[in-house]
Amino acid sequence: MLFADDVSPLPSDTGYRGPTACNAAGITYRQLDYWARTGLVEPSVRSATGSGSQRLYSFRDILLLKVIKRLLDAGISLQQIRTAVQHLRARGTDDLTRVTLMSDGASVYECTSNDEVIDLLQGGQGVFGIAIGGVWREIEGTLSELPSERTAEEDALSHANDELAARRARKLG
Repeated sequence: MLFADDVSPLPSDTGYRGPTACNAAGITYRQLDYWARTGLVEPSVRSATGSGSQRLYSFRDILLLKVIKRLLDAGISLQQIRTAVQHLRARGTDDLTRVTLMSDGASVYECTSNDEVIDLLQGGQGVFGIAIGGVWREIEGTLSELPSERTAEEDALSHANDELAARRARKLG
């Protein structure tokens, strides 16, 4: 089925380091770094803040990386992919799983119903499609087996609790 809505909601503020994002999306670290530096897919949980800092990618970021990888593998130009990504960002995540991206090898089309896919195919345009809901489930399965990290906000809260616990222990001791 091209259009299904039986995927779980977006995961919480869990972040994934670059190597994990690469593994889940099937891309090289060099691609990930280039796409982050050129603004194609920037890490939305935590960006790099200098030498030695770690970017953290969200589930949605990794979903986008995987879709980009599939489009590249199908021969779509990076310029066309950038246009498609801008369109997907503008639409938001509310019904992203109900979108199927179709392409004729030159352009990328968004379809949200079976009728739109049929119209595109009848016009001789579509050659292949990527059902984002299917990619979503695939990423969920892959990420469940890979390490994740808490966000900086959670780390700060945890650190604050540790500091408070240390003060209490000193006061009682």
